[in-house]
Amino acid sequence: MGALLSRSQQKANRKPEWRHALQLLACSPRGATEEVLVLGHGVSHQTLAMLALAGLATVVTETRRGEGGTSTIERLRITDAGRRAIGG
Repeated sequence: MGALLSRSQQKANRKPEWRHALQLLACSPRGATEEVLVLGHGVSHQTLAMLALAGLATVVTETRRGEGGTSTIERLRITDAGRRAIGG
């Protein structure tokens, strides 16, 4: 497992877009939606997928109930490995 984490840390340090996305997630305690990261900050869909596959970010699904019914929101959150990868 240590080798995997160190590879993830190396990847995050080599890829500026990965680092940028992880820093954004680190500043968002509840996480951020894909739309905010892609449209608002210019992070690519591929980067978000790779962060999740590398174990540096995870997707959390929230269900909300309101008068109009229920809706689901998917947020990306940084993992402990992601925090280690950016040195935080």
